[in-house]
Amino acid sequence: MTGLLAASTSAADKRIALRAGLTSDRIQRLPGAFNPLVARLIQEIGFEGVYVSGAVVSAELALPDIGLTTLTEVAERGRQIARVTDLPVLIDADTGFGEPMSAARTVTLLEDAGIAGAHFEDQVNPKRCGHLDGKAVVPVPEMVRRLRAAVAARRDPNFVICARTDAAGIEGIDAAIDRAKAYAEAGADLIFTEALRTPADFERFRAAVDIPLLANMTEFGKSELISAQVLEKIGYNAVIYPVSTLRLAMFAAEAGLREIFDHGTQAGLLDRMQHRSRLYELLQYERYNEFDSDIFNFALGKDQ
Repeated sequence: MTGLLAASTSAADKRIALRAGLTSDRIQRLPGAFNPLVARLIQEIGFEGVYVSGAVVSAELALPDIGLTTLTEVAERGRQIARVTDLPVLIDADTGFGEPMSAARTVTLLEDAGIAGAHFEDQVNPKRCGHLDGKAVVPVPEMVRRLRAAVAARRDPNFVICARTDAAGIEGIDAAIDRAKAYAEAGADLIFTEALRTPADFERFRAAVDIPLLANMTEFGKSELISAQVLEKIGYNAVIYPVSTLRLAMFAAEAGLREIFDHGTQAGLLDRMQHRSRLYELLQYERYNEFDSDIFNFALGKDQ
């Protein structure tokens, strides 16, 4: 049964793995998973971790990424994903879902959900997607209180508290660097530098900040799409691809649905579909059958 109904790696060990990865010489690549099955695929392919995007959780509910989702909704999706993968899961905790005390409660619920780490951002609540214009950031002391509350609530010291700053596009890179330093002093383990534009921007941030850094390589945003290899050479410790799998899936789903609508059949789509046998392979059907056989492989005697 090991690794069948749930991951075989404990939440504590996943957190240790995330911390070790962030202090290694290899960049940690965390594609976003929009459901648990995608997380299993991410693990099978060989990535170092899984990311759960707040924008994706919102989009799945047909909501824009403007702080409408609740802590319960986000934590439950994180729990579902963390349950099935041996990889550490980093989750988007937005602004902490309220006041500093809410950020503290967020940490406890995410720990209980088996998550390895969470990032909290310095946007004004309600927030906006990090690559849209019109954002606003809170004063540094307010974000420091948010982070200190999150750090204080942590029961597992290996749970990673990541501080995201959206200040680069509002106040400039120098101000964002100053914020990152203040957030590190407040106890953040990792800094998420949102919406930097060029490799030179990432290099500038890396030269100025001492603790591990995370890059966001989201599509159609303000950042140039830089390869993991280049980010690793710059000295970044982690990279997320938050919405990539959802965008791929939704593009394919829309094209397929339109073809079915136009032609009345999916016959022309079969070569663009995951085969039933591949789905069963990901779901480990064979192992479930073996388990069933082992459990029920007995016969009742005549006197029973």
